[in-house]
Amino acid sequence: MALLQTILATLVTLGILVTIHEWGHFWVARRCGVKVLRFSVGFGKALWSRTGKDGTVYAVAAIPLGGYVKMLDEREGDVPASLHEQAFNNKPVLQRMAIVAAGPAVNLIFAVFAYWLMFIVGTSTVVPIVGSVSQGSPAALAGLTSGEEIVSIDGRTVRSWEEANLALASRVGETGVVELTAKRSSASTPERFQLPLEQWKVELESESPLSAIGITPYRPEIAPVIGQVVDGQAAKAGGLKEGDEVVAVNGQAISAWPALVSIIQASANQPLSLSVLRDGKEVSLSVTPRERLQPTGELQGYIGAGATAPEWPEAMQRSISYGPLEAVPVAITKTWNMIALTLDSIWKMIEGIISVKNLSGPITIAKVAGASAASGFEPFISFLAYLSISLGVLNLLPIPVLDGGHLLYYTIELISGKPVSERIQDAGLKMGMAVLLSLMTVAIVNDFLRL
Repeated sequence: MALLQTILATLVTLGILVTIHEWGHFWVARRCGVKVLRFSVGFGKALWSRTGKDGTVYAVAAIPLGGYVKMLDEREGDVPASLHEQAFNNKPVLQRMAIVAAGPAVNLIFAVFAYWLMFIVGTSTVVPIVGSVSQGSPAALAGLTSGEEIVSIDGRTVRSWEEANLALASRVGETGVVELTAKRSSASTPERFQLPLEQWKVELESESPLSAIGITPYRPEIAPVIGQVVDGQAAKAGGLKEGDEVVAVNGQAISAWPALVSIIQASANQPLSLSVLRDGKEVSLSVTPRERLQPTGELQGYIGAGATAPEWPEAMQRSISYGPLEAVPVAITKTWNMIALTLDSIWKMIEGIISVKNLSGPITIAKVAGASAASGFEPFISFLAYLSISLGVLNLLPIPVLDGGHLLYYTIELISGKPVSERIQDAGLKMGMAVLLSLMTVAIVNDFLRL
């Protein structure tokens, strides 16, 4: 069931983003008088197709990892004299630029719409109150302590842990100070803190910017009650069931979930004697944690079980929503911040500040799509918006093969008054394909390493 949900969520996600991207090219091409021969969502053999009254073949193909709009073009075949003016290559350079830029532009516009819709419906979040501060960390050196609510970071208002992480992510690799304001519930005004950075390194594949800077969010105590059991794992094999409360392990009393996790992680391949309360009766079970290799090279035990979600105090919860007009500038600002963060991350990856291990491929996208869909409307729409921004920004990079590469050629043509030579375009095509294949290979390898 979970696999089917992941597949459906992935198909919906890619289907939406590919369709709106190609529709952008299609819509502007038609407005510029270019004849569109085919509009395809997906590659390969067509699963469904029909020819519209406009003569365009609309199709859904078997491989849903992209799509394309095929336009009439003299460079790709003979064009009848009567259709000469409708060929893409015969249009003025500014019109060609508009057609090429339309796909990524629509992706960015869609992200604004998605965030706008999300803000109108409203988002539920947790108040960003500090749970603990790591000794010797930038947060500790600045004097930040537990119990304080983060109000802003570098002048950006912070209302949730997601906003805090995003604000800090833009500072990765930098030297200087993070300007943070926080307050206690009893204080009338927030206090200012300066968190020192010195070429701040963050292993984003294994830690968040918050944890790297020394902040652990407040969480209510989690009881050692089993909330989920994964089929085929040690917990299931040992007889654990949802609702079981673990009261002791090897005779040692257990009162909170983290204590149980610590024992399990330290006991790979070692049988554990568990005492659990089930329907008011104490039951003895034997569970042997299996081993899992961590990114650090350490072997940790795991049993394939999750805790029951704790209930958050009402005072710790926050709802954020806006009216239809109020949500417009908020959605635009959110989209702009995500565009800036994406570009900043790409540049820092080129500089080597951020590891290429953070590149993700189709497997990770599928997993996140499935997880966000399972979590509800808000996480799925947020993921859809972020992925649309990534697709738009990446397609605008000046790499041949991508839309940005074509825009680079047309910009040169606009300035010089003549098109870039076929020889240079062919060389650029080969270089662009090599770059994309290299990036895809790294991303897919990273996907498998995360499994």
